[in-house]
Amino acid sequence: MSNNVQNNMKLIRKPIGLWNSYKEKHPNSAQFLVFFMLSNGLTVLQLVLMPVFKSLFVQTSLVTTSFQVLQFGKNFDGSPYYVFDYAAGSLASGGGGGLAYFLAVQITLAIAQIINFFAQRSITFKSNSNIWKAAFWYVVAYIGITIGAAVAQGFYKAPIYNLFMNTWGMGSVGETTADVITMIINSAISFWVFFPIFKVIFKQESGKQSEGAN
Repeated sequence: MSNNVQNNMKLIRKPIGLWNSYKEKHPNSAQFLVFFMLSNGLTVLQLVLMPVFKSLFVQTSLVTTSFQVLQFGKNFDGSPYYVFDYAAGSLASGGGGGLAYFLAVQITLAIAQIINFFAQRSITFKSNSNIWKAAFWYVVAYIGITIGAAVAQGFYKAPIYNLFMNTWGMGSVGETTADVITMIINSAISFWVFFPIFKVIFKQESGKQSEGAN
């Protein structure tokens, strides 16, 4: 083995050794850091996927199909308040993006959460509990968080799009910027809510060999 290879191996072993030492001394902090890094990676994935799906769906008639469900009371102006409020028409024309925007958001979130489930379970929490039971509670949590995030979005979505597209007159660039900001806020909500839930559903059962172990 050449000196260069040996030096490179030493450079690799040192941070790995430091990380393993940190995990032994601070297991909970290390677990949270891994969760944090994976979550941020998935946020980046969502920021890439969202414009792709959106650009595909806005070219269809779905943008003129209204999707407004789960009405709870009224807005300050007296109009109905919907948890999922995607009125027909493009965002540029004052609409809510219709079913096209709803599908772009939800498909992006679904793909990210499927990847998140397996990554967090096997990498962050190294869980060996029943995968189907964990998946069931994950779906329940996902539905609950999605509805909760949609309710929260009702307070910040319209002002953000109005600020960038109308007040600041940024047009399509403002729309894209607002897309990114709303997706980051949505991801941040999921981040802080999911971690304690994962601690419960992704357990390590003593005496049971982890999946994939020899």
